[in-house]
Amino acid sequence: MDDSSSIKPPLLPDRMRQGDFFVCDIFDAAPKGDMASMEHPVFSISTKPDRGIRRYESGRNFIEITPSVKGLATVHDRDVLIFCISQIMAALNDNQPVGQTLRFQARDLLVATNRGVDGRGYEQLKAALERLVGTIIQTNITTGDVEILDGFGLIERYRIVRETREGRMQEVEIKLSDWIFEAIHQREVLTLSRDYFRLRKPLERRLYEIARKHCGAQSSWRIGLAKLKYKCGSNSTDKEFKRLISKVIEQNNAHKHLPDYDIHFEGDLIVFTSRGTSPCPTLELEVTIPPLSGDTYEHARQLVPGWDVRMIEQEWRAWITETPRDADRAFLGFCKKWYERRGAP
Repeated sequence: MDDSSSIKPPLLPDRMRQGDFFVCDIFDAAPKGDMASMEHPVFSISTKPDRGIRRYESGRNFIEITPSVKGLATVHDRDVLIFCISQIMAALNDNQPVGQTLRFQARDLLVATNRGVDGRGYEQLKAALERLVGTIIQTNITTGDVEILDGFGLIERYRIVRETREGRMQEVEIKLSDWIFEAIHQREVLTLSRDYFRLRKPLERRLYEIARKHCGAQSSWRIGLAKLKYKCGSNSTDKEFKRLISKVIEQNNAHKHLPDYDIHFEGDLIVFTSRGTSPCPTLELEVTIPPLSGDTYEHARQLVPGWDVRMIEQEWRAWITETPRDADRAFLGFCKKWYERRGAP
């Protein structure tokens, strides 16, 4: 008897409803260098509380991730950061002031990340906030003979501003860590498919993140099974991990449910191939911006004394990902922030 009707589809139902919330372009934070959360498995793919300390080393440098008693922040908890980053990026693209502290309606986040808006959805959001604030990252930065030990949480703090009588949160306030906020300002973000939020399995989400980071818009990218297991942060045995990957490949061949990419074995290697639907970083930067006025260049020279404004303009045009409503105003805003970071030549 065919029991295929009892098998769950690989994707969650699409709960996003147009009109409930304007969903901005969604970005995934990729902090600098080897600290990048797409490079190292900062988030747990376990379905059970993961309370193990993780440590990754590269030469003299290391990154150590310590969970709270409630466990390491999970791949699904990462949705909160993706939502916050998308809001800040939208504001930056519109040349609006931004800060590390965000306040938003809890329901907006739940809808934007394809979560249920019932009591369970709110409970899961609260648990995610607890794990995000409790997960501590520690790393050393070595300059010459000086070693600096830096420790921080994925988010600095959160506050549930108001709850209804039924106990459901209404407004949420989150202060992002310096680590995440700096990554946003440095434009170290990648656009994700909205179907990312429909992936049921944590492993599938992690595989998509890895493909998005390393394969991107290339035709293909290869990685050994052992290294892929390391990047996923899997605690499975090698044999079990290979079985899990084989299962993902089998389902993806049948349903094409992984956004943008296909996966297959090639000997001992795992090969990710692009379907040509993933956002291309080069294309994302090719936006139409009209010529700036002469007055804008004069004003810009006052904002960045001693610097070549034409050179800064080239950097701005390569940096921006959306056509601004007011190009002159957007460029002057960029010059001001640029000078604040660098100062006089």
